[in-house]
Amino acid sequence: MRIVVTRRVPEAAMVVLREAGEVWVSGEDRPLSPDELREAVRGADAVVCMLHDRVDGAVADAAGPQLKVVANVAVGYDNIDVPALAERGVTVTNTPGVLTDATADLAFGLLLAVTRRIGEGERLLRSRTPWSFHLGFMLGSGLQGKTLGIVGLGQIGQAMAHRARAFGMRIVYSGRSRAKPEVESALHAEHLSFLELLRTADVVSLHCPLTPETRHLIDAEALGVMKHSAFLINTTRGPVVDEAALADGLLRREIAGAGLDVFEKEPEVEPRLLEMDNVVVTPHLGSATVETRTEMALLAARNVAAVLAGEGAVNEVRPDGDRS
Repeated sequence: MRIVVTRRVPEAAMVVLREAGEVWVSGEDRPLSPDELREAVRGADAVVCMLHDRVDGAVADAAGPQLKVVANVAVGYDNIDVPALAERGVTVTNTPGVLTDATADLAFGLLLAVTRRIGEGERLLRSRTPWSFHLGFMLGSGLQGKTLGIVGLGQIGQAMAHRARAFGMRIVYSGRSRAKPEVESALHAEHLSFLELLRTADVVSLHCPLTPETRHLIDAEALGVMKHSAFLINTTRGPVVDEAALADGLLRREIAGAGLDVFEKEPEVEPRLLEMDNVVVTPHLGSATVETRTEMALLAARNVAAVLAGEGAVNEVRPDGDRS
């Protein structure tokens, strides 16, 4: 069995993959180009890919009819044409669950950083700008009693809500479906329409998957509905936010600030956002802990091993978007 890994993964995952077949790992410490990806997967029985790899029918055809599984080292799978692969009999897997806490930690870190002006304060000190304490110096926004609006109350959204509750925040949420009553009860969460959430929330945190319906979910119209004092947090997928519209809205002071870990055209960032003190940016660090990234790679490797052994995948993504 030939297993292609499009970028280096932790050694623990490599051990599992080597037991399942002959492993080829890209020697390039960068995303492969479409042509390089198609060339790399030729003859592969399994492909372990990253969120920056676009895996579609053409890639599957380049691999050949023996391709059995594509394991995405990510929860989201908007980079994979799942129906096209299903038509070719290829199983698609992802890595849910293992990165929930790490991503929620990062999201809440962005929330604190932008509301309390942490990055701005650090930059002031590193620039050696003279300063002195006084009661009006670098005032931020407190969280106690404020409303957190969560768009997408899945595992990560719920973890974010638990953290916000510890800071005394009220929780409202919107999404494709309503959460179970026990989830609402545990979080003291109130279900609202998307527009009502935008009007109500002091912080809007995005945790929905990227789909055709959620692409540019936060656009000029949505920003115009939000409170002028509100903050936006995005740790899901960059294209959920129209970055140009966000920059325009921030310049017009339609909202107070934003914390962003993902971007519309990664690794590029809308240049105007990088010039704003009320924007905190991190380079897609949501799952970036040693423990979490190792577990993600291990889960992807276990998915590959299971499928190649003729067993069911641990985490299969269905063509209709459901996960087994």
